[in-house]
Parts: sequence; structure tokens; C-alpha cells
Amino acid sequence: MTDDRNEETRAQDVAFIKALAEMLRDNDLTEVHVKRQYGEQDWLNARVARQAAVVHAAPAAVAAPAPVAVAAAAPAAAPAAASEDPAQAPGAVTSPMVGTVYLQAEPGTPSFVSVGDKVKEGQTLLIVEAMKTMNQIPAPRAGTVKRILVEDGAPVEYGAPLMIIE
Repeated sequence: MTDDRNEETRAQDVAFIKALAEMLRDNDLTEVHVKRQYGEQDWLNARVARQAAVVHAAPAAVAAPAPVAVAAAAPAAAPAAASEDPAQAPGAVTSPMVGTVYLQAEPGTPSFVSVGDKVKEGQTLLIVEAMKTMNQIPAPRAGTVKRILVEDGAPVEYGAPLMIIE
């Protein structure tokens, strides 16, 4: 009877891992790590990952080589290229989680904010949906929206720059 339970559990684990892989694909995620506890000495520790196709998964790492290449071609252009990394901008608002960005409360309604808008500290800037939960992203400080760096419905990684407020 133990062998039947083990085969059944293995089949359930395979189905679970396939569901995790589908979740990665459907939500454009790069990695999921889950531990399922069946008993004190019986568990599944699953990590499902795929190579990221999204460039802004690590903006600093992607931008770092550019100044070196630019410096070799034209030394005066290197500082400008380094300062263009939105994640390094003083007013950058970054994503606190992996998810999907929405710039408005629901389709067909006005965006929470637009470029040029003055915002108050705590005002909702956008929503990041993560695991079917809508998370309002507040303005960390008062200021003016200078740039919106994401598109409505776009996937974002943790730490990805969303907008710049100055």
C-alpha cells in the first residue's frame, strides 16, 4: 500500500510541477520556489525556473557594460550613458514585487497618474497584480511624475523601475 501512495504522490507532484511551469509561462515569471509538506519526513521542495527574456530583470547589470563599450568609442559619452539607467535615478519608484503592472484601476478608466502630474506622498501611482492580488503602489514622496517607465499590462520583476518622481 505504501508503494501505491508513493506512486500517487509522485504523480501529484509531477502535476503540481507542471502547473508551476504553466504559471511561470502564463505570468511571464522567471522563477518559483515552493515547499510542500506532507508529513514530518515527507515533503516536496520544488524550484522551477526559466531563463529571463525580460531585460529589466537586473537593470544595473544590463546597463553596466554599456559605459565601458561607449567609453572605448567616445569617452565623453560614458557619463551620460551611465546616468540614463532609470533604476539609478534619485526619484525612481521601483516594484516591490514580481507581477503585472496596471496604470489604471480597471480597463477604460483614467490612469492613476500621467507624466507631469503633481502627486502627494501616499497617493496611488499604479497597481501591481501578484497572484491575483491587486497591490496599490503609493508615491514614496510628493513631487512631479517625470517619466512612466512601464506599459499597462506589462510584467515586472522585483526592483524594476516603474516611474520617476522628482
